[in-house]
Amino acid sequence: MYLYEMHLHTAPVSACAGATPEESVRFYHRIGYDGLFITNHFIDGNIAINSDTPYEDKIRFYFADYYAALETGKELGCKVYSGLEMCHQGTEFLIYGLEEDWFLAHPEIQDMPISQKLTFMRQCGALVIQAHPYREASYIDHIRLFPRQVDGVEVFNAGNAELANSMAKAYAEGYGLRPSAGSDNHIAARQRMLGGLKSDAPITDMQDFITRFKAGDFVPFAMKNPLF
Repeated sequence: MYLYEMHLHTAPVSACAGATPEESVRFYHRIGYDGLFITNHFIDGNIAINSDTPYEDKIRFYFADYYAALETGKELGCKVYSGLEMCHQGTEFLIYGLEEDWFLAHPEIQDMPISQKLTFMRQCGALVIQAHPYREASYIDHIRLFPRQVDGVEVFNAGNAELANSMAKAYAEGYGLRPSAGSDNHIAARQRMLGGLKSDAPITDMQDFITRFKAGDFVPFAMKNPLF
């Protein structure tokens, strides 16, 4: 069985993260994950860069943690893929399948309404997952659902209350959206509960992941950190 972390934050890109890309890759490799997706807060969220920084510089800063993780992954034999967590007034989405060059070529996304932005990204080949849709927190003024603009729903998030996860599962099932899961890990080996997707076959590349996710080849899972 192959295990993948789908929701992971690293420092210095995510301002709220407390572990580097290198620490995170080494941790997941140590406990038997086959790979991970770096999904730091994007330039519309809690990213550790000044808001008045030019767009191109923000994008290059954002992808720096992914490239650092990729190098460590190559050293260890742990697969590393890029992703991001996009924010709209506290509602967040995990985006997979768009690389640095795509974002550099499309600065207009900064000015798009969220529904238009998600639709455009999907048209360009992205996989969109609504992250922790029923989370309640000080930075979320109300719950928003986007069932027509996403491919799936994060039905288990290690940082969520049980009720929030169970409601997310009902949301996914009700709309026929594929389930996903992740640790929402900001602290690498210090994270007590973990999650992700598992499959009988390894991911070969990003397109393989997207195609197989849409086909239902991955199963969400949750587990305790075996290092505790």
